[in-house]
Amino acid sequence: MSETAESRHRSTGVLVRVLAGIERAGNLLPHPFWLFGILSVLLAVLSWILAALGVTAISPADGETVAVRSLISVEGIGEAVSGVVENFATFPPLGTALVTMIGVGMAEKAGLLTTMLRATVVRVRGRWLTFALAFTAMIAHVASDAAYIVLIPLGAIVFRAAGRSPVLGIVVALVAISAGTDASPLITPTDVILSGLTTAAAGTIDPSYVVSPVANYYFSAASSVILSIVITVVVEGFLAKRVETGEDAEIEEDRDSLVLTAGQRRGLRRAGIAALVYLLALAAAVAPPGSPLRGENGSLLDSPLLSGIAIELSVLFLVAGTAYGTAVGTVRRGRDVPDLITQGLRDIAPILVLFFAVSQFLAYFKWSKIGEVTAIHGAALLKSLGAHSLLIFVGILVLVSLINLLVTSGSAQWALVAPVFVPMLMLLDIPPETTQALYRIADSCTNVITPMSPYFVMALGFLQRYRKSAGIGTLASMTIPLAFSMLIVWTLLFLAWWGLGLPLGPGAPIR
Repeated sequence: MSETAESRHRSTGVLVRVLAGIERAGNLLPHPFWLFGILSVLLAVLSWILAALGVTAISPADGETVAVRSLISVEGIGEAVSGVVENFATFPPLGTALVTMIGVGMAEKAGLLTTMLRATVVRVRGRWLTFALAFTAMIAHVASDAAYIVLIPLGAIVFRAAGRSPVLGIVVALVAISAGTDASPLITPTDVILSGLTTAAAGTIDPSYVVSPVANYYFSAASSVILSIVITVVVEGFLAKRVETGEDAEIEEDRDSLVLTAGQRRGLRRAGIAALVYLLALAAAVAPPGSPLRGENGSLLDSPLLSGIAIELSVLFLVAGTAYGTAVGTVRRGRDVPDLITQGLRDIAPILVLFFAVSQFLAYFKWSKIGEVTAIHGAALLKSLGAHSLLIFVGILVLVSLINLLVTSGSAQWALVAPVFVPMLMLLDIPPETTQALYRIADSCTNVITPMSPYFVMALGFLQRYRKSAGIGTLASMTIPLAFSMLIVWTLLFLAWWGLGLPLGPGAPIR
């Protein structure tokens, strides 16, 4: 064995052991639903201890004393029991997520999203293939988990059809979808969920503060392009030379998935025309200075147009999905539309179950005042240390990236850390939208190096179809260079954005 091969074998062995350790530690964690239940119990005990110790803080906003309240008290137990329904019903992400998924889910069940993804990738060949697949994955975030199921096997087939290793196609699709999960040129269900959680966390300091689903749109759209370029450079400049020296198994593949039927092409045209007509109608409705969709003084930044982005996005996909469905036969009569909506909403049932547990925990956390007291003392400590904003940003990035190795659910992790990070940074004059943009980076990149991610395991299954001897270490050795390259470049993009003072989205200054 050559010195280079021996070194590579040794590093792969270390990598496998590290990943195995992460997997064992992660397996000790319960399902997020039970995790938040356990955290609620621990929160109750902690609130009782802190209240008994008389822990307080002076609010810098009004000079009032904020004291920790015990959940293990007559008042606390009464609040916990009586508020269950209201906590869930008024949970900020709940309504917007449901409204958004009415349209997105219908379009997905009608077949529109899957066909769009296939049409975007299969027409590209040559040196643009890697970038096209990566950027298509960024667009695919609107389809949520369906993106993995469609694009990972499709990436393998497309790369093999172009005379390249299907393994590269699998890796590019996985990394672009998962490590770039919070970057997209479109508004996605993730934007809706994160903005709702951020709004709830910001309410600790300012109950009237609302974070819009488009609050990070400019940064997210730019990130999708930059990350696609990073993936292309790393794959073509480094990974391809290593991966394509291996021998791939010859297996029978569904090449028909690369060809769109006449009906599907007709459906895409109709969907495009329907979407364009809808957008033109919306633009015409907004155009008059006195339009009810505008805000005060004709403003678009603080207007029903932006605050109602969830319903507008839902109607867009509902219109396009219906037009596509009538062309391909998935929508034949009026009742098919609500049936498809029902099927789409059924897919987000696990999220709703998680929302129930999260909403109770956050309500208890807010009532106990622990988050507010922690944020005040944390902000005061950072001020006394003279910590620069950039140092704080890097610290949060590292911490959340490490947590992400074990808690791979983006919404669950943000629900855990947002109640502390968002108000603490607000007291340092850092807007919630900026903290949320920072979280997007940390929540994304390490997804593809943890075996706790179900899609990492799914991608490994596809990989083993082509390379029988492949294991966790094989896939991780391919994804780690991409993940860390994306983390570094994405962080530098954020810091440049911060330095230039560019807005993160409509009406969302970065500082």
